[in-house]
Amino acid sequence: FDARHYRLDLRRAPMLQLVYAQDEAQARWVAILLFHHMALDHTALEVVQQEMQAHLMGEAGQLVDPVPYRNYVAQARLGTSEAEHEAFFRQMLGGIDEPTLAFGLAQVQGDGRGIEEVTVAVDEALSLGLRSQARRLGVSAASLIHLAWGRVMALASGQENVVFGTVLLGRMQGGDGADRALGMFINTLPICVSVGEQSVRDAVKMTHARLTAMLAHEHASLALAQRCSSVASSTPLFSALLNYRHSSIEVTDALLSAWNGMQMLSSEERTNYPLTMNVDDLGDGFSLTALVEARIGAQRICDYMHVALRSLFDALEHAPRQPVQSLAVLPPTERRQLLDTWNASPQTYAHDTLIHGQFEACAVAQPDAVAVVFESRTLTYGELNARANRLAHRLLSLGIRPDERVAICVERGLDMIVGLLGILKAGAGYVPLDPAYPLERLAFMIEDSA
Repeated sequence: FDARHYRLDLRRAPMLQLVYAQDEAQARWVAILLFHHMALDHTALEVVQQEMQAHLMGEAGQLVDPVPYRNYVAQARLGTSEAEHEAFFRQMLGGIDEPTLAFGLAQVQGDGRGIEEVTVAVDEALSLGLRSQARRLGVSAASLIHLAWGRVMALASGQENVVFGTVLLGRMQGGDGADRALGMFINTLPICVSVGEQSVRDAVKMTHARLTAMLAHEHASLALAQRCSSVASSTPLFSALLNYRHSSIEVTDALLSAWNGMQMLSSEERTNYPLTMNVDDLGDGFSLTALVEARIGAQRICDYMHVALRSLFDALEHAPRQPVQSLAVLPPTERRQLLDTWNASPQTYAHDTLIHGQFEACAVAQPDAVAVVFESRTLTYGELNARANRLAHRLLSLGIRPDERVAICVERGLDMIVGLLGILKAGAGYVPLDPAYPLERLAFMIEDSA
């Protein structure tokens, strides 16, 4: 049968179903286990498998009593208050006014269709090296994984302070027996990771401190957390997830005997987010599973993560003071494509003519041709050249000399292009500044005398 024809209806119970049918062509029975995270998560699935194994081995009588979900609900409600949750997330997210939308993916209400899935193993030497570095720094391996994913998100979104969803176990504060209970435990909450100019070592420590602090808030509402940022409520705060989880792969003779005659054909999990990275902690090694829209490429995301982990390990091993924003993410093949393949051109350009000189030649050859378009405004080569000349003369009259630096603080648009050309024509170099940056001193005030 086609598993795609079977979907859970979230409007009615149960959230756990086993659908089976006879495959006469291959003389076998096939089944599909459908479940929603409201009833079963990664930990609970292992519990169910262990109970099934006990029944198959005739040991059902040795199973312990089930743990009521109501115990967890009571423990969660008696824990951290909503006001404390809000204070924590406002401190972390209050300064975030732009969403982190990797690759421009903004649809966070998807149904899991059109998603590509790829799983790769992190090589053994790198896995052991990452664990060694984590022990040396007194942090968890999860902290290194979160920082590496933050670096990937920075590359994919063009930001330094990135926000992504991290999946919390939900059982840390769940009370006795929570590790054996079934129900809705896991929770997705936003975490902000800074991958700017701070050192790699400091970034690891900061990420670990933030993750540790979040454990006290693992029962907070995602809606509450997102409201604590400065991003408009109509815009998603993030569109990518990181799910770091511990997985057991121990296979014993008893286990093989219990499941004799049965085999796993395939498994599939989906979220409503367009980009998910599952990291399975296998005890010694790690496994990466990327789920992303097919046009982005799941293998590509796995490659990014693997390179980021390798770069992070190398930096901690040899240069822990280097800026975390310098960590490599692109694999060699994609780097060559970007720098060499796509830049290859049979065209020959003059090496002894300055940029503004080449522009002036274009202005003479085609003064009425459109040179710049910004929204509904345009400038021809002749108009742009004239305005840049006026600005250059203005700078020279203010005392600008060759090779001096001129700060330019302007929003993207036509005026920015005029400013850059004018500064170059005056023989100076430009230093771009963010218009929102608090300037205590301006060496020169640049005015377009137009």
